[in-house]
Amino acid sequence: MSRLHKYFLSALLFLSFTALGQTKNTNQLFTDSISVTLDSAENIFLRNNLLLLAQRYNVDAQKALIIQAKLLPNPNFSYSRGPLISIHDDQSNFPNSNFFNNNESQANLSQLILLAGKRNKQIKIAEANAQLAEFQLYDLIRTLKYTLRSDFFNIYYLQQSAKVYDKEVQSLQRVVTAFNQQQGKGYIAEKEVIRIKAQLYSLQSEYNDLNNQINDIESELRLVLQIKNVYVIPVTSIDKLSALSPTKYAFTTLVDTAYKSRTDLQIAKANTNISKLTYNYQKALAVPDLTASLGYDKQGSYARNLTTAGVAIDLPFFNRNQGNIKSAKSMIDYNAASQKSTEATVEEQIARALQKTFDNDKLYQNIDPKFTKDFDRLLNEVFINYEKRNIGLLDFLDFYDSYKQNTIQINAIQYNRIQSFEDINFYTGTNFFN
Repeated sequence: MSRLHKYFLSALLFLSFTALGQTKNTNQLFTDSISVTLDSAENIFLRNNLLLLAQRYNVDAQKALIIQAKLLPNPNFSYSRGPLISIHDDQSNFPNSNFFNNNESQANLSQLILLAGKRNKQIKIAEANAQLAEFQLYDLIRTLKYTLRSDFFNIYYLQQSAKVYDKEVQSLQRVVTAFNQQQGKGYIAEKEVIRIKAQLYSLQSEYNDLNNQINDIESELRLVLQIKNVYVIPVTSIDKLSALSPTKYAFTTLVDTAYKSRTDLQIAKANTNISKLTYNYQKALAVPDLTASLGYDKQGSYARNLTTAGVAIDLPFFNRNQGNIKSAKSMIDYNAASQKSTEATVEEQIARALQKTFDNDKLYQNIDPKFTKDFDRLLNEVFINYEKRNIGLLDFLDFYDSYKQNTIQINAIQYNRIQSFEDINFYTGTNFFN
């Protein structure tokens, strides 16, 4: 190989490896970016998320129904006077009667009295529904926070992989541009130009797919945080993440905590309790309510200025609320079965999540910390050997591809490990690993 040829190759490779130290923002739609830590993201989420705001209003609405359930029925008052049209009757004791003279007046005051403890049962149902609304709020926070944290770490590690693609694409683009400028002058073989272009197009396609994946998760994260027109850049402590250990908490501790803290389990218990309260209330509705009344009649009865007292009650000959009672009893069985189903999943979910965490952590711990640094060092040596033509283009590009695959694989291992810790947090309802 001529000295000029070697010099030209060295210049091209210098340009390409200089590009390895440069990165750029791959998102062209959002010019603004925001760097956030996990704690900051959670604070933004709790302040801004509209689903949480809506659920908080629902809690307030359910608590207001407790006030309503405590209110007693209003008394009823009625009054009538007549005749509205004047009457003339010579045979009557009052031959001339009108609205103002010789008139008839009636008044009635009645009060509904709830029997069989209906009011107290209504209060208990309202209180249980308010508690259920609170559990639903906490479960929504738990679910959305799991989405937030999963997206946060997923974006972080995908962005680390994207940096490698960005470096390699920039590097190969410079090489291809330089090759195109010198094509036909005899310095570079045409097959090398085609091979480099093929590698570049493959990288660009993979890079585009990766960016689409990142942007999809970015979109979901922006919705959770309720922020617009920004590109989120997660910031985290690698040392803190590396220190996480699945042996920190015993399996029984995780399970016991889940039974106490998991909001979906609390929702299932609350639904069972509400169905029991509803059953008791439906049975109480089978008992008719009593209406007590006081009456006054000026001259429409056997005596003038008659005052009366009375009571009224429905006779439960036909409707004793049988259908609603049967339905409420069936709902007890339904919610009890649903509760048992939820309880049955708790231990199994935690066991599987813990097993996955041990496997992922073992895989992560088996990675030699020096491996990545050694790979970076070897990349430089491969460059030198290709410059000296000790290795061919295919070997050079193969190492390039191996460098990319290695980085992506290590990032995937780290994300899977962190995600398994997040699964434990989600299944226990507690941030054991934060």
